Amino acid sequence: MKQYRIRLFAIGMALIIALVNPIRVLAETGVDVTGPEIGAPSALLMEASTGTVIYEKNADEPRNPASVTKIMTLILIFDALQSGKITLSDEVVTSAHAKSMGGSQVFLEEGEVQTVETLIKCIVIASGNDASVAMAEFIGGDEGTFVRMMNERAAGLGMEHTTFVDCCGLTEDPAHVTTARDIALMSRELIVKYPQITNYATIWMENITHVTKQGTKEFGLSNTNKLLKMATNFEVTGLKTGSTSLAKYCLAATAKKDGIELIAAIMAAPDYKTRFQDAVTLLNYGYGNCNVYRDEDPPQLEPVLLTGGVEDLVEVRYRDPFTFLGLHGENFDKIEKELLMNEDVKAPITEGDVLGYLVYRMDGREIGRVEIIASQNVAEAGFFDYWKKVWQRVVL
Repeated sequence: MKQYRIRLFAIGMALIIALVNPIRVLAETGVDVTGPEIGAPSALLMEASTGTVIYEKNADEPRNPASVTKIMTLILIFDALQSGKITLSDEVVTSAHAKSMGGSQVFLEEGEVQTVETLIKCIVIASGNDASVAMAEFIGGDEGTFVRMMNERAAGLGMEHTTFVDCCGLTEDPAHVTTARDIALMSRELIVKYPQITNYATIWMENITHVTKQGTKEFGLSNTNKLLKMATNFEVTGLKTGSTSLAKYCLAATAKKDGIELIAAIMAAPDYKTRFQDAVTLLNYGYGNCNVYRDEDPPQLEPVLLTGGVEDLVEVRYRDPFTFLGLHGENFDKIEKELLMNEDVKAPITEGDVLGYLVYRMDGREIGRVEIIASQNVAEAGFFDYWKKVWQRVVL
Protein backbone atom coordinates (compact mmCIF):
# COMPACT_ATOMS: atom_id res chain seq x y z
CA MET A 1 0.00 0.00 0.00
CA LYS A 2 2.86 2.32 0.88
CA GLN A 3 4.60 1.61 -2.45
CA TYR A 4 1.34 2.29 -4.29
CA ARG A 5 1.02 5.71 -2.65
CA ILE A 6 4.62 6.54 -3.50
CA ARG A 7 3.98 5.68 -7.15
CA LEU A 8 0.84 7.85 -7.25
CA PHE A 9 2.77 10.72 -5.67
CA ALA A 10 5.57 10.36 -8.24
CA ILE A 11 3.13 10.30 -11.15
CA GLY A 12 1.31 13.36 -9.78
CA MET A 13 4.56 15.28 -9.40
CA ALA A 14 5.59 14.38 -12.95
CA LEU A 15 2.30 15.71 -14.30
CA ILE A 16 2.67 18.95 -12.35
CA ILE A 17 6.22 19.43 -13.68
CA ALA A 18 5.03 18.79 -17.23
CA LEU A 19 2.25 21.35 -16.88
CA VAL A 20 4.33 24.11 -15.34
CA ASN A 21 7.52 23.46 -17.29
CA PRO A 22 6.83 22.22 -20.83
CA ILE A 23 10.26 23.43 -21.99
CA ARG A 24 11.89 20.96 -19.62
CA VAL A 25 9.74 18.19 -21.07
CA LEU A 26 10.91 19.18 -24.55
CA ALA A 27 14.53 19.00 -23.48
CA GLU A 28 14.15 15.57 -21.89
CA THR A 29 11.87 13.86 -24.41
CA GLY A 30 12.85 15.54 -27.66
CA VAL A 31 9.18 16.22 -28.48
CA ASP A 32 7.82 19.77 -28.63
CA VAL A 33 4.60 19.22 -26.65
CA THR A 34 3.72 22.92 -27.00
CA GLY A 35 4.09 23.01 -30.78
CA PRO A 36 1.57 22.47 -33.55
CA GLU A 37 0.20 19.12 -34.64
CA ILE A 38 1.23 17.98 -38.12
CA GLY A 39 0.48 14.92 -40.21
CA ALA A 40 4.03 14.05 -41.30
CA PRO A 41 5.93 11.65 -39.02
CA SER A 42 9.16 13.65 -39.26
CA ALA A 43 9.74 17.41 -39.48
CA LEU A 44 11.88 20.32 -38.33
CA LEU A 45 11.56 24.11 -38.34
CA MET A 46 14.72 26.24 -38.36
CA GLU A 47 15.52 29.96 -38.42
CA ALA A 48 18.02 30.48 -41.22
CA SER A 49 20.35 33.25 -40.00
CA THR A 50 21.12 31.63 -36.63
CA GLY A 51 20.41 27.98 -37.38
CA THR A 52 18.19 27.84 -34.30
CA VAL A 53 15.73 24.94 -34.24
CA ILE A 54 12.24 26.16 -33.32
CA TYR A 55 10.33 22.89 -33.62
CA GLU A 56 11.21 19.27 -34.28
CA LYS A 57 9.43 15.96 -34.55
CA ASN A 58 11.47 12.78 -34.98
CA ALA A 59 14.01 15.00 -36.72
CA ASP A 60 16.86 12.48 -36.62
CA GLU A 61 15.03 9.47 -38.07
CA PRO A 62 16.76 8.49 -41.35
CA ARG A 63 14.38 8.32 -44.29
CA ASN A 64 14.56 8.40 -48.07
CA PRO A 65 14.31 12.06 -49.19
CA ALA A 66 13.38 11.49 -52.84
CA SER A 67 14.11 14.59 -54.96
CA VAL A 68 14.91 16.75 -51.92
CA THR A 69 18.31 15.09 -52.56
CA LYS A 70 18.78 17.67 -55.30
CA ILE A 71 19.40 20.41 -52.72
CA MET A 72 22.88 18.97 -52.24
CA THR A 73 23.32 18.65 -56.00
CA LEU A 74 22.48 22.35 -56.29
CA ILE A 75 24.94 23.25 -53.52
CA LEU A 76 27.74 21.58 -55.48
CA ILE A 77 26.64 23.31 -58.69
CA PHE A 78 26.77 26.72 -57.01
CA ASP A 79 30.07 25.80 -55.34
CA ALA A 80 31.50 25.15 -58.81
CA LEU A 81 30.08 28.44 -60.09
CA GLN A 82 31.55 30.37 -57.18
CA SER A 83 35.00 28.80 -57.60
CA GLY A 84 35.03 29.57 -61.31
CA LYS A 85 35.18 25.91 -62.30
CA ILE A 86 32.05 26.42 -64.40
CA THR A 87 29.95 29.36 -65.62
CA LEU A 88 26.22 29.77 -66.20
CA SER A 89 26.81 29.96 -69.97
CA ASP A 90 28.85 26.75 -70.20
CA GLU A 91 27.31 24.16 -72.48
CA VAL A 92 26.59 20.68 -71.13
CA VAL A 93 26.20 17.64 -73.39
CA THR A 94 23.59 15.09 -72.28
CA SER A 95 24.97 11.55 -71.94
CA ALA A 96 23.11 8.30 -72.58
CA HIS A 97 23.13 7.70 -68.82
CA ALA A 98 21.54 11.09 -68.10
CA LYS A 99 18.91 10.52 -70.79
CA SER A 100 18.01 7.13 -69.27
CA MET A 101 16.75 8.62 -66.01
CA GLY A 102 13.10 7.94 -65.28
CA GLY A 103 10.80 9.68 -62.83
CA SER A 104 10.46 13.44 -63.09
CA GLN A 105 12.42 14.61 -66.11
CA VAL A 106 12.65 17.26 -68.79
CA PHE A 107 13.22 14.69 -71.58
CA LEU A 108 16.77 15.52 -72.55
CA GLU A 109 18.04 13.54 -75.54
CA GLU A 110 21.47 11.93 -75.79
CA GLY A 111 23.84 14.49 -77.30
CA GLU A 112 21.49 17.40 -76.55
CA VAL A 113 23.26 20.55 -75.42
CA GLN A 114 21.92 22.88 -72.74
CA THR A 115 23.57 25.64 -70.73
CA VAL A 116 24.34 25.29 -67.04
CA GLU A 117 21.73 27.93 -66.22
CA THR A 118 19.04 26.12 -68.19
CA LEU A 119 19.83 22.87 -66.40
CA ILE A 120 19.67 24.64 -63.02
CA LYS A 121 16.14 25.74 -63.93
CA CYS A 122 15.27 22.19 -64.99
CA ILE A 123 16.45 20.89 -61.60
CA VAL A 124 14.90 23.57 -59.40
CA ILE A 125 11.60 24.13 -61.20
CA ALA A 126 10.74 20.74 -62.73
CA SER A 127 12.93 18.48 -60.54
CA GLY A 128 14.52 16.96 -63.64
CA ASN A 129 16.43 13.78 -62.83
CA ASP A 130 18.06 13.80 -66.26
CA ALA A 131 19.21 17.40 -65.78
CA SER A 132 20.65 16.52 -62.35
CA VAL A 133 22.69 13.64 -63.74
CA ALA A 134 23.89 15.78 -66.67
CA MET A 135 25.20 18.40 -64.23
CA ALA A 136 26.70 15.75 -61.95
CA GLU A 137 28.68 14.33 -64.87
CA PHE A 138 29.70 17.81 -66.03
CA ILE A 139 31.15 18.71 -62.62
CA GLY A 140 32.34 15.36 -61.30
CA GLY A 141 33.20 13.55 -64.55
CA ASP A 142 30.74 10.81 -63.66
CA GLU A 143 27.80 10.47 -61.30
CA GLY A 144 29.66 8.21 -58.85
CA THR A 145 32.43 10.75 -58.32
CA PHE A 146 29.86 13.52 -57.91
CA VAL A 147 27.97 11.50 -55.30
CA ARG A 148 31.19 11.10 -53.32
CA MET A 149 31.52 14.88 -53.45
CA MET A 150 27.94 15.17 -52.16
CA ASN A 151 28.68 12.94 -49.19
CA GLU A 152 31.88 14.85 -48.38
CA ARG A 153 29.99 18.14 -48.50
CA ALA A 154 27.24 16.70 -46.30
CA ALA A 155 29.80 15.58 -43.72
CA GLY A 156 31.29 19.08 -43.72
CA LEU A 157 27.87 20.52 -42.87
CA GLY A 158 27.43 18.16 -39.93
CA MET A 159 24.76 16.08 -41.65
CA GLU A 160 25.40 13.11 -39.39
CA HIS A 161 22.60 10.83 -40.58
CA THR A 162 22.89 11.34 -44.34
CA THR A 163 24.21 9.05 -47.07
CA PHE A 164 23.63 9.80 -50.74
CA VAL A 165 23.66 7.01 -53.32
CA ASP A 166 22.63 9.05 -56.36
CA CYS A 167 22.41 12.74 -57.24
CA CYS A 168 18.68 12.99 -57.86
CA GLY A 169 16.87 10.82 -55.28
CA LEU A 170 15.36 8.39 -57.75
CA THR A 171 17.12 5.39 -56.21
CA GLU A 172 15.32 2.89 -53.99
CA ASP A 173 18.59 1.80 -52.38
CA PRO A 174 17.89 1.63 -48.59
CA ALA A 175 21.30 3.21 -47.97
CA HIS A 176 20.12 6.50 -49.53
CA VAL A 177 18.84 8.38 -46.47
CA THR A 178 18.78 11.71 -44.70
CA THR A 179 16.77 13.32 -41.89
CA ALA A 180 14.58 16.36 -41.40
CA ARG A 181 17.42 17.99 -39.44
CA ASP A 182 19.94 17.32 -42.19
CA ILE A 183 17.54 18.61 -44.85
CA ALA A 184 17.28 21.86 -42.89
CA LEU A 185 21.07 22.05 -42.61
CA MET A 186 21.68 21.71 -46.35
CA SER A 187 18.75 23.99 -47.17
CA ARG A 188 20.26 26.64 -44.89
CA GLU A 189 23.64 26.28 -46.60
CA LEU A 190 22.06 26.75 -50.02
CA ILE A 191 19.86 29.78 -49.25
CA VAL A 192 22.36 31.57 -46.98
CA LYS A 193 25.51 31.01 -49.05
CA TYR A 194 23.79 31.28 -52.42
CA PRO A 195 20.73 33.53 -52.01
CA GLN A 196 20.46 33.75 -55.81
CA ILE A 197 18.81 30.32 -55.68
CA THR A 198 15.60 32.19 -54.88
CA ASN A 199 15.64 33.67 -58.40
CA TYR A 200 15.18 30.15 -59.74
CA ALA A 201 13.10 28.57 -56.95
CA THR A 202 10.33 31.18 -57.29
CA ILE A 203 9.81 30.73 -61.05
CA TRP A 204 6.35 29.27 -61.51
CA MET A 205 6.51 28.41 -65.21
CA GLU A 206 9.12 28.82 -67.92
CA ASN A 207 9.89 27.31 -71.32
CA ILE A 208 13.15 25.76 -72.45
CA THR A 209 14.09 24.83 -76.01
CA HIS A 210 15.11 21.32 -77.02
CA VAL A 211 17.42 21.25 -80.05
CA THR A 212 17.98 17.66 -81.18
CA LYS A 213 18.33 15.61 -84.34
CA GLN A 214 14.54 15.52 -84.48
CA GLY A 215 14.41 19.32 -84.65
CA THR A 216 13.58 22.19 -82.30
CA LYS A 217 10.69 22.24 -79.87
CA GLU A 218 9.59 24.12 -76.78
CA PHE A 219 9.13 22.36 -73.45
CA GLY A 220 7.32 23.89 -70.50
CA LEU A 221 8.76 23.74 -66.98
CA SER A 222 6.16 23.89 -64.20
CA ASN A 223 7.20 24.33 -60.57
CA THR A 224 6.50 21.34 -58.34
CA ASN A 225 6.37 23.57 -55.24
CA LYS A 226 2.69 24.45 -55.01
CA LEU A 227 3.34 26.59 -51.93
CA LEU A 228 4.26 29.34 -54.39
CA LYS A 229 0.60 29.70 -55.34
CA MET A 230 -0.97 29.08 -51.94
CA ALA A 231 -2.45 31.96 -49.94
CA THR A 232 -0.07 32.63 -47.03
CA ASN A 233 0.82 35.58 -44.80
CA PHE A 234 4.52 35.15 -45.60
CA GLU A 235 6.62 35.19 -48.77
CA VAL A 236 7.44 31.72 -50.09
CA THR A 237 11.02 31.64 -51.43
CA GLY A 238 11.46 27.94 -52.23
CA LEU A 239 12.77 25.37 -52.10
CA LYS A 240 12.45 21.72 -53.16
CA THR A 241 9.84 18.98 -53.26
CA GLY A 242 10.33 15.23 -53.45
CA SER A 243 8.11 12.19 -53.67
CA THR A 244 8.38 8.50 -54.50
CA SER A 245 6.41 5.48 -53.36
CA LEU A 246 9.25 4.73 -50.92
CA ALA A 247 9.84 8.25 -49.58
CA LYS A 248 6.19 9.34 -49.72
CA TYR A 249 5.90 13.15 -49.82
CA CYS A 250 8.83 15.32 -48.73
CA LEU A 251 9.45 19.06 -48.81
CA ALA A 252 12.04 21.67 -47.91
CA ALA A 253 10.08 24.92 -47.71
CA THR A 254 11.67 28.35 -47.23
CA ALA A 255 9.92 31.63 -46.50
CA LYS A 256 10.52 35.24 -45.45
CA LYS A 257 8.56 37.65 -43.31
CA ASP A 258 9.61 40.82 -41.48
CA GLY A 259 13.25 40.11 -42.21
CA ILE A 260 13.09 36.59 -40.76
CA GLU A 261 13.81 33.58 -42.98
CA LEU A 262 12.54 30.16 -41.91
CA ILE A 263 13.11 26.63 -43.20
CA ALA A 264 10.52 23.87 -42.78
CA ALA A 265 11.64 20.32 -43.54
CA ILE A 266 8.87 17.75 -43.99
CA MET A 267 9.49 14.02 -44.54
CA ALA A 268 7.20 11.09 -45.39
CA ALA A 269 3.92 12.99 -45.37
CA PRO A 270 1.07 10.65 -46.41
CA ASP A 271 -0.02 12.80 -49.38
CA TYR A 272 1.00 15.91 -51.27
CA LYS A 273 -1.63 18.11 -49.62
CA THR A 274 -0.42 17.17 -46.14
CA ARG A 275 3.20 18.07 -46.88
CA PHE A 276 2.24 21.55 -48.02
CA GLN A 277 -0.25 22.09 -45.19
CA ASP A 278 2.31 20.88 -42.64
CA ALA A 279 4.82 23.35 -44.01
CA VAL A 280 2.32 26.22 -43.76
CA THR A 281 1.43 25.15 -40.21
CA LEU A 282 5.08 25.13 -39.12
CA LEU A 283 5.93 28.41 -40.84
CA ASN A 284 2.91 30.14 -39.29
CA TYR A 285 3.96 28.75 -35.92
CA GLY A 286 7.47 30.08 -36.40
CA TYR A 287 6.43 33.56 -37.45
CA GLY A 288 3.96 33.70 -34.60
CA ASN A 289 6.59 32.90 -31.98
CA CYS A 290 9.99 34.23 -33.02
CA ASN A 291 11.69 37.52 -33.68
CA VAL A 292 15.32 38.20 -34.49
CA TYR A 293 17.72 40.71 -32.96
CA ARG A 294 20.45 41.92 -35.31
CA ASP A 295 23.16 44.23 -34.03
CA GLU A 296 23.24 46.90 -36.72
CA ASP A 297 25.49 49.20 -34.64
CA PRO A 298 28.28 47.29 -32.87
CA PRO A 299 30.97 49.33 -31.04
CA GLN A 300 33.62 50.83 -33.28
CA LEU A 301 36.89 48.95 -32.99
CA GLU A 302 40.25 50.64 -32.49
CA PRO A 303 43.59 49.14 -33.60
CA VAL A 304 45.08 46.81 -31.00
CA LEU A 305 48.49 47.50 -29.44
CA LEU A 306 51.02 44.87 -30.48
CA THR A 307 54.43 43.93 -29.10
CA GLY A 308 57.29 42.35 -30.97
CA GLY A 309 55.98 43.18 -34.45
CA VAL A 310 57.19 45.17 -37.42
CA GLU A 311 54.12 47.32 -36.70
CA ASP A 312 53.04 48.58 -33.29
CA LEU A 313 49.32 48.29 -34.04
CA VAL A 314 47.15 45.70 -35.75
CA GLU A 315 43.82 46.52 -37.40
CA VAL A 316 40.86 44.40 -36.25
CA ARG A 317 37.28 43.70 -37.31
CA TYR A 318 34.28 41.60 -36.35
CA ARG A 319 34.27 38.17 -37.97
CA ASP A 320 30.47 38.11 -38.39
CA PRO A 321 27.45 40.24 -37.54
CA PHE A 322 25.56 39.17 -34.42
CA THR A 323 22.04 37.78 -34.56
CA PHE A 324 19.91 36.29 -31.80
CA LEU A 325 16.60 34.47 -32.13
CA GLY A 326 14.00 35.22 -29.48
CA LEU A 327 11.22 32.69 -28.94
CA HIS A 328 9.60 33.97 -25.75
CA GLY A 329 8.83 37.65 -26.36
CA GLU A 330 12.22 38.85 -25.12
CA ASN A 331 12.78 42.57 -24.68
CA PHE A 332 15.81 43.25 -26.86
CA ASP A 333 16.25 46.68 -25.23
CA LYS A 334 17.77 44.80 -22.29
CA ILE A 335 20.67 43.48 -24.35
CA GLU A 336 24.05 44.69 -23.10
CA LYS A 337 27.41 44.52 -24.92
CA GLU A 338 30.92 44.15 -23.51
CA LEU A 339 34.22 44.24 -25.40
CA LEU A 340 36.73 41.68 -24.11
CA MET A 341 40.13 42.10 -25.77
CA ASN A 342 43.14 39.83 -25.32
CA GLU A 343 45.91 41.28 -23.20
CA ASP A 344 49.60 41.35 -24.22
CA VAL A 345 49.09 40.63 -27.93
CA LYS A 346 52.39 39.54 -29.50
CA ALA A 347 53.60 39.16 -33.07
CA PRO A 348 53.50 37.38 -35.39
CA ILE A 349 49.83 37.92 -36.21
CA THR A 350 47.99 36.25 -39.07
CA GLU A 351 44.87 37.75 -40.59
CA GLY A 352 41.91 36.00 -38.95
CA ASP A 353 43.60 35.43 -35.58
CA VAL A 354 41.11 35.91 -32.73
CA LEU A 355 42.15 38.88 -30.57
CA GLY A 356 38.98 39.34 -28.54
CA TYR A 357 35.21 39.08 -28.34
CA LEU A 358 32.13 41.26 -28.25
CA VAL A 359 29.93 39.57 -25.64
CA TYR A 360 26.13 40.01 -25.56
CA ARG A 361 24.12 39.59 -22.37
CA MET A 362 20.45 39.87 -21.50
CA ASP A 363 19.24 39.91 -17.90
CA GLY A 364 22.78 39.05 -16.84
CA ARG A 365 22.93 35.91 -19.01
CA GLU A 366 25.28 35.59 -21.98
CA ILE A 367 23.28 35.04 -25.16
CA GLY A 368 26.18 35.00 -27.59
CA ARG A 369 29.47 36.48 -28.66
CA VAL A 370 31.22 37.57 -31.84
CA GLU A 371 34.91 37.04 -32.50
CA ILE A 372 37.12 40.08 -33.04
CA ILE A 373 39.84 39.13 -35.49
CA ALA A 374 42.98 40.61 -37.03
CA SER A 375 42.29 42.10 -40.43
CA GLN A 376 45.96 42.06 -41.49
CA ASN A 377 49.18 40.10 -41.13
CA VAL A 378 51.92 41.51 -38.90
CA ALA A 379 55.32 39.83 -39.00
CA GLU A 380 57.57 39.42 -35.99
CA ALA A 381 60.19 42.15 -35.78
CA GLY A 382 63.82 41.22 -36.39
CA PHE A 383 67.04 42.89 -35.28
CA PHE A 384 67.08 45.47 -38.09
CA ASP A 385 63.37 46.22 -37.56
CA TYR A 386 64.14 47.23 -33.96
CA TRP A 387 67.06 49.43 -35.09
CA LYS A 388 64.77 51.01 -37.70
CA LYS A 389 62.23 51.90 -35.00
CA VAL A 390 64.95 53.35 -32.76
CA TRP A 391 66.32 55.39 -35.63
CA GLN A 392 62.87 56.74 -36.54
CA ARG A 393 62.31 57.84 -32.92
CA VAL A 394 65.72 59.59 -32.84
CA VAL A 395 65.04 61.40 -36.11
CA LEU A 396 61.55 62.43 -35.05
